Amino acid sequence: MSIQFSEKPQKNYFLSQPHQPFFVLGFINAIVTMLIFMLSYKGIVSLTLDAPSFHAYSLIFMLFTPVFLAFVFTTFPRFAGTPAIKQSIYVEIFSLFVIGSILFIAGALFNAFIYKTGMFLLLSAHAWGIKILLDIFKSTKMEDKYDLFWILTTMIFGAVSHALFILGVFFSFSLQGFATQIAIYLYIFLVTFSVAQRMVPFFSHCTVEKNKSLLKVVTLLLIVRIFLELIYPHLSFLADITLAFVIGKELYRWKLPFPNPNPLLWILHISLFWIPVAFFLSASANLLSLLKGTPFLLLDMHTLMLGFVFTILIGFGTRVTLGHSGNMMQADKWVTGLFYLTQVVVLVRILVSLIAALGWNFMILFDISVTVWLLLFILWAVRFFAVLIKGKKLS
Repeated sequence: MSIQFSEKPQKNYFLSQPHQPFFVLGFINAIVTMLIFMLSYKGIVSLTLDAPSFHAYSLIFMLFTPVFLAFVFTTFPRFAGTPAIKQSIYVEIFSLFVIGSILFIAGALFNAFIYKTGMFLLLSAHAWGIKILLDIFKSTKMEDKYDLFWILTTMIFGAVSHALFILGVFFSFSLQGFATQIAIYLYIFLVTFSVAQRMVPFFSHCTVEKNKSLLKVVTLLLIVRIFLELIYPHLSFLADITLAFVIGKELYRWKLPFPNPNPLLWILHISLFWIPVAFFLSASANLLSLLKGTPFLLLDMHTLMLGFVFTILIGFGTRVTLGHSGNMMQADKWVTGLFYLTQVVVLVRILVSLIAALGWNFMILFDISVTVWLLLFILWAVRFFAVLIKGKKLS
């Protein structure tokens, strides 16, 4: 397929920009699937696949993947200096994601064949999106393709992990685990960090010279981390502590202006600061698990995903929604409250893991953590869905 170029805008505002439908779909999926996961974890709802697989797949490929495509379909052509992606193309990809999401959720509740069909449709949509990015990458006349290369590479890691996860559903649960490791570290984390290391210093007016060896080093350490975990569970603490140091040192070099009075900036800064904290906690938890067998209920993954990816998702998502709708680029009390609530979600989930490590009953805190997560997405939707769907102007 050749690269698709822009066409005259359509009358349907909801589909007029790629980030709008993909944001809405990702946030709806986040609410629906997390509610189902909570009910299944408590034994109220029975699923046709195991609850951890449902939880991992739905968040990685039905929340984060549509949201990532929302960002890259908007920014990738701009980074490359090429025309915008043709509306008819991203609408078709969006439609596949919608059908695949419905089938996956319905099948998870009622019939295994249906959810597996949904997974194949979602993988097809995912791969199609990457093909569009690859066409843009090949067509650009830009000499400096550093950022484009890394965003494309990490998105490809995502498609690989998606395919491996589906193979794991048919053949091996351990393959699902391997696919999840790739998806978390080489896809979700790395694509988010690839965008953040370009955009956050720019938004913050930091004139720091780009470290072009950074992503190579981080990627290598993440690959080492995955293979250490394969060799022996929790041995990955060696890579974790190195990642905490390398990324922490780099963030210190950026000299981000924090604390910052602008919520649209400090939410991005906080998300970045969570990275070394998350890897340090991961190293500590994995070392204790290795030496004493202490269970930390996936503290490593959740701190990184919630502290960094989830926080910056809300920050970037809000910024893009405001900036592309003609609204003032400022955070009112509602939005600032949502930003604070993101940190409540992170801290409560960390507490869940610490309570589990102490051997205490963590179910009450688990319920609270899921409830706060759902509340945040619902409140964000209440505030911004009318902006994304109808172009509402906020007062």
